[in-house]
Amino acid sequence: MPRLLHIEDDPANRLLVRKLLTPAGFEVVDAVDGIDGIKKASGADFDIILVDIAIPGLDGYEVTLKLRAESRHKTTPIVAITAEGSRNTSLSVGCDGFLQKPINARSFVGTLEGYLKGQREGISPETSGEHLRAQSARMVSHLEEQFAQLTEANQRLVELDQARKEFYRNISHELSTPMTPIVGYNKLLIDQELGELNPAQLKAMKAMNACVERLRGLIDNLLDVTGIETGRLRFAQQPFDLRESLAHAIAETATIRAEREQELVQDICLPKEIKVRGDGRRISRAIEQLLENASKFGPSHAKIGLRVSSPGASDLLSLIVADQGTGVPLQLRERIFEPFYQIDGSVTRAQGGTGVGLAVARGVARGHGGDLKIAATPSLELGKITFGAGSLN
Repeated sequence: MPRLLHIEDDPANRLLVRKLLTPAGFEVVDAVDGIDGIKKASGADFDIILVDIAIPGLDGYEVTLKLRAESRHKTTPIVAITAEGSRNTSLSVGCDGFLQKPINARSFVGTLEGYLKGQREGISPETSGEHLRAQSARMVSHLEEQFAQLTEANQRLVELDQARKEFYRNISHELSTPMTPIVGYNKLLIDQELGELNPAQLKAMKAMNACVERLRGLIDNLLDVTGIETGRLRFAQQPFDLRESLAHAIAETATIRAEREQELVQDICLPKEIKVRGDGRRISRAIEQLLENASKFGPSHAKIGLRVSSPGASDLLSLIVADQGTGVPLQLRERIFEPFYQIDGSVTRAQGGTGVGLAVARGVARGHGGDLKIAATPSLELGKITFGAGSLN
């Protein structure tokens, strides 16, 4: 059974060719434009290729030149089938035949069988050279147009990205403004400084407070990630208690571990007299993000590992969070640090979140002279955050 690739953007023409050739024993593979045609031709062998000249993306001349440059299709019959193209140009760029539209349904199958048996149309070297030069000039002009369009599109993307960053920054600030009195008054009510609450009221206020704190954390993350993206985020450089930051992050993520019945295994090896400088609040939140991620993407009834050590240098600290999940695919290990990117970003995904936690955590690590990376063994370690010399000492 002859295998034929038909590169044609018009669905009606593709259907007609298929109806004519399938009963004659041909296997027909369709491609909808020049790029699609090259992709399909590069990945498989064909006995004959039909290419329309006036197709989007790369035109039929450019497609033929590209296919002829590949060893797979150096001798494959390529036939131009078009209402607009030039016979001489088609043959000059490497086509073996030229069929004018509309197709002659009576002779179409026989004509293609002739090409399969070795029939070829020829052209003189002088005519071929002239048409190749003209086609080269058209291709240069086409490339210039494409480059101009890509440059313009890239500029629009840059402007849209900047607008996105400004939007998130502005909306985060607008949201954070009313959060301050909400948090404050909520605390006053829970502490019963504005009047005594009965047990049911106190329980309701505590439940509300948990939601408020979560909302404040989301807003803080949005503020931080936009600050990191725009280069406006500044980290405090002052002494803080690293053990206290670790304890706070562990306490804040205790609920999710309890819900999933996970055990936290700690291996914290810090010198007794360690002195740490940096932004303690943000470092604690970065650790919290890693622990929360480990719980989310690790299985229930599993272990979460937390190791803090000084690997061979007194001014260098390494913090590793490990889980027993399936890991992150190699090709996505950088993408998951992009703000708002999630491997499953649908609203029906199993895990919640906005997709900025790891971006913020990496920004915090780099803001302290270190980095945050996915470990080489994804089934064992979720992430590694390393604080460099001069930041934590």
